[in-house]
Amino acid sequence: MSLSKTEFYFDLSDDRIAKYPLGNRDESKLLFYNNNKVSHHGFKEVSHLLDDSYLLVMNNAKVIPARLYFKRATGAIIEVLLLEPVLPSSYEEVFNSTQRCQWKCIIGNLKKWKDDEEVELADHDNVVRARLIDRDIRIVEFSWFKGVSFNSLLDRVGELPLPPYLNRDTELTDNDTYQTVFAKQVGSVAAPTAGLHFTEEVFSDINARGIKSEEVTLHVGAGTFLPVKAENVLDHEMHIEHFEVTKKAIQNLKKNSKRIAVGTTTLRVLESLYWIGCQLSEGRESLFVKKLDPYDANFSMSYNVALEHILDYMNEQGIEKLFAATEILILPYYKLRSIAGLITNFHLPESTLLMLIASVVGDKWKMLYQEAIENNYRFLSYGDSSLLMKH
Repeated sequence: MSLSKTEFYFDLSDDRIAKYPLGNRDESKLLFYNNNKVSHHGFKEVSHLLDDSYLLVMNNAKVIPARLYFKRATGAIIEVLLLEPVLPSSYEEVFNSTQRCQWKCIIGNLKKWKDDEEVELADHDNVVRARLIDRDIRIVEFSWFKGVSFNSLLDRVGELPLPPYLNRDTELTDNDTYQTVFAKQVGSVAAPTAGLHFTEEVFSDINARGIKSEEVTLHVGAGTFLPVKAENVLDHEMHIEHFEVTKKAIQNLKKNSKRIAVGTTTLRVLESLYWIGCQLSEGRESLFVKKLDPYDANFSMSYNVALEHILDYMNEQGIEKLFAATEILILPYYKLRSIAGLITNFHLPESTLLMLIASVVGDKWKMLYQEAIENNYRFLSYGDSSLLMKH
């Protein structure tokens, strides 16, 4: 089984990439694709394209100021980008840590950082120290004066990490504009950008029209920005991302079959739930979906039956929230089970996100992207939006 990344190439000039958001986030354009027809709207009209039979599912992850700059005694700067917590491994616990924690990181200037060497970052009356404790998998231990939570510390000393393709420094306004208005659960190093277009006014309109909504959490990792370097996409390394779903949310998903995923991160959660349900049906409790699990398995159960297996498991364990992880790779020939449609921005050529789009609309992605380019849609995180109904 193979898939060439070159099948997903299209010409995207730099001036198509939105470097900054619009003044009003709900004034972005919205391309609507349904029954082989394309129409153009403003995002404010999204509720008029759906009816009260639909359930919007969105990722309430909150982006953290995950980029930190430390200084060696020599003056050399070590840049650290937090990826996922190691000790404690729970997001809730790690952000409440008050003295010490460990993270897997991306490290700039790694060659200059010696094993076990402490580097420092000054924070007014607090000094944050970082020590490289595993060079191979890049685990860093952070320590600071007791009494301040790691979450509070990051708010003071961290920098919000913008996607590399924006090719600019983070500005103060990004702290606001690069968060969704419904962001709650801290832990992401990238925003679930399909949700950036929603405003309180849009939600009021959605509620007034009887359209339901539900939230899940996927802590978006920096791996979402990694270009596909392997010619065969199946060889691309997918990073593990952790997600959380409440029992109430799973019951709501089971009750409402016409689900619209707000963003590719939400779709990865919804599809991963299916495979976790399948695993549980066989007595496996790994709660982890590997990259190619969907292509190696042969299950014919419905989406709702898979959710039922999860609910049974949660009842047996006496838990109200499911904590799981995924590195699922959704390719054009993947059979989507969880959604009727997807709200998403416009993605980079040859990216795994574009391949995911092809699982929703098939080869029509080429026509849709050409349509977007011809109609001056803005691309990527701060760009315009689309509502794609499953073909």
